[in-house]
Amino acid sequence: MGVLVQSYSKTLNGQPVLNDVTLEFLPGTIYGLRGTNGSGKTMLMRAICGLIHPDEGYAAVDGKVVGKDIPFPPSAGLLLENPAFLDGYTGYKNLELLANIRKIATSEAIRSLLREVGLDPDDRRSFRKYSLGMKQRLGIACALMESPSLILLDEPFNGLDPDGVKLVRDAILKRRTPQTTIIVACHDKEELDSLADEIIVMAQGKVTERLTQ
Repeated sequence: MGVLVQSYSKTLNGQPVLNDVTLEFLPGTIYGLRGTNGSGKTMLMRAICGLIHPDEGYAAVDGKVVGKDIPFPPSAGLLLENPAFLDGYTGYKNLELLANIRKIATSEAIRSLLREVGLDPDDRRSFRKYSLGMKQRLGIACALMESPSLILLDEPFNGLDPDGVKLVRDAILKRRTPQTTIIVACHDKEELDSLADEIIVMAQGKVTERLTQ
C-alpha cells in the first residue's frame, strides 16, 4: 500500500508541526522516522491516517486522499503513544472485541499474535493490571492483528525489556512483504538503524535528511 505525502503543512496552537513535507513511502520497505520529541514524527503518522487535517497539501494512500476520498486508510494498523484499551477486560478479550467489528482476525490468529509479542492469551489479568511493557505489547498486537498492508508504529519499543524489543523487532521484520508499507518512529538511532531500510530524519516539522541503509 503506497503512501504519498505532498507539500503537507499543519499548524496547531500557533506552532507549525509539519512544514511543507513531501515524502513517498513504497510497499516492501521499512521506513524509520527519527528525531527528537516535537520533530514531527507523530504528526506525520497522524496526517497519513487522517487524525489531523492539513492547512496545505495532502496525504494519499493508494491514490486516495485521506480526509477527502477516504476518512482513514482501509487496511492500516496503527500504534500511537499510550495505547488505550478497556481496563476491565483481559488482553485477549480486548482484541477479540475489536476483531468482531471487521471480522478479519480469527480467534486463533489473535492467540497466535499475542504469543508472538510475548503475551499469554490465557492470562486472566485485566488490562488495568498490565505493566507498561505488557500494555505496549498489546498495542503492537492490536496494530498487527488484521494483517494490514500499511503499518504505522510510533515508538514501539517504549517500556520493553531487551527480550520484548527482540520479539517486537522480529514481529515487524516478519511483516515486510512486497505488498506492505511499514513506517516506524523511534528516537533510538541504533534500534532504528537495525530495523529500517531507509531512515527519514525530522526536525521542527521538516524532513532534514534521508538515509538509505
